[in-house]
Amino acid sequence: MRSEAKTVAAYLAELPPEHRAALSELRKIVLSNLPKGYVEAMNWGMIAYEVPLAINPKTYNGKPLMYAALASQKNHMAIYLCSVYCMPGALKAFKASWKAKKLDMGAACVRFKELADLDLDAVARVIASTSVKEFIAVSAR
Repeated sequence: MRSEAKTVAAYLAELPPEHRAALSELRKIVLSNLPKGYVEAMNWGMIAYEVPLAINPKTYNGKPLMYAALASQKNHMAIYLCSVYCMPGALKAFKASWKAKKLDMGAACVRFKELADLDLDAVARVIASTSVKEFIAVSAR
């Protein structure tokens, strides 16, 4: 379910109560672990944590580099962890550190039905793990 919301508050307000509560809590964890330089924005129809174009204007699609994102879908919620996808060794380390229920993951997308499905410590570590400078360097490859 792609949202047309222009602000994070508007996005959260349009969600079902259980998704709003879970994503609001996960958002707090992301924001408290987000390295300096990334910004929170609405992009791609979800809450995105990205490298501003003012820092890195030359991207393949003219949009900010997405570092992470939170989304509510029809049957699940998701956190996108782009550094896990592109940082050498990060995916293997992330999977090895996962201590919660079964990990439901695509390339960079961790799907969950409720917050208890996530290993919040593993998510916090991944969010905190990559500086803007490192992320730009690996994304430029």
